[in-house]
Parts: sequence; structure tokens; C-alpha cells
Amino acid sequence: MKITYILVAVSALFILVGCGGTANDYSPPADASGERIFSTVCSECHKPLSANKAMILSEKSANKEAIIKKFQSGSMRMPAFKNIQGEAADRLAEYILTNSEVQQ
Repeated sequence: MKITYILVAVSALFILVGCGGTANDYSPPADASGERIFSTVCSECHKPLSANKAMILSEKSANKEAIIKKFQSGSMRMPAFKNIQGEAADRLAEYILTNSEVQQ
């Protein structure tokens, strides 16, 4: 019974730590496209829904500023990607906006 509790606790810890683990140290190459950045660091947890849909966004988060703030700040389960800045951040946010569905 103790082993079951330990296994559940360890599993919960992995879930709470999030998907990206050490990916938050990622710095994109200067010429990296938004698609390349997404496939390198985001798709580990955010599997594309189809060939032309990267993710589903809420109306509130379906703007460039909100997307950039989200990946630079992180959230409870998502690590912060503070090294994605400037033009790279703009390209990633634009890729996500262009290739996502907005839920109303």
C-alpha cells in the first residue's frame, strides 16, 4: 500500500512540474521561424491538432500580446520561456495566431 502512495505522489509531482522541464532555457536562433520555435519548444506539450491547427485559443488569449506574455511568464504547468524575445517572440506569437482556432 505504501508503494502505491509513493507512486501516486511521484506521478503527481511529474504532472505539477509541467511538460517543458529544462526547455525554458531555450534561446531561438536569430533567423528561426515561428513554426520552428513552436515545433522545438511548444509541441512537446502542445501537439498540433491537425496540419493547419496548432492549438485552440480562448478569445481572451487570441492576441499577440497575450500569447507573448503567456510563453514568457509561463503558468502553473507551463515553464516560462524568457529567452524568446523581440522578433523571435513576435514570429512565434504570429505563428500561433495564424495557425490556431479561436474558441468563442
